Amino acid sequence: MARPKDQRERRGDLVRAATRAIAETGVAGLRVRDVAAQAGLSPGLVSYYYRTLDTLVLDVHADAVRRFYSARREAIDQLDDPLAQLAELVRRGTPDGPDDLLCRVLYELHVHAARSMPHAALMSSLWEQEVSLYELVLARGVERGDLALRSTPREIAEAVVALEDAVGLHVVAHNPAMTADRARTLVQHLVEREIGRPLGC
Repeated sequence: MARPKDQRERRGDLVRAATRAIAETGVAGLRVRDVAAQAGLSPGLVSYYYRTLDTLVLDVHADAVRRFYSARREAIDQLDDPLAQLAELVRRGTPDGPDDLLCRVLYELHVHAARSMPHAALMSSLWEQEVSLYELVLARGVERGDLALRSTPREIAEAVVALEDAVGLHVVAHNPAMTADRARTLVQHLVEREIGRPLGC
């Protein structure tokens, strides 16, 4: 029997393999053998660590949510200036391109949320975390006298995250009218209009 540490490591490997498989095939077409091929293992070994594919997919979603939020949070924790923090949030809020692995998987799994309460809870959790990041930075900027907002921090934060979600979907869907640069520019302009100052991204 594998030791607990070995089991955690192997399950982590399978989550990463399933992430790649979902990006290639989507959730609806995902099979155990797709994950096994990505991991370089037998389908039987995948099933040993994950009795059901649904459990593995849920772990993929939870991992993707954690990584996406943590990257944004850790980036702004390194900065003190609210404008620099906003610029960094904007930079990290949309896909780097159609092949952005993490964003592709998040969009796939967010669609899956319409049919699964656990996935819906993860999607809602990421929304709240992202909105709270913007809300926190905006509120701090107001408290320090650096920002004068057109709306409440919460209203601005929700509008910005909603726009990120919308334009990001077009980026990963290969819409030629919505490049990664265009998506970021649109989000940046929304933030700048709401705070009345350029971000200097």
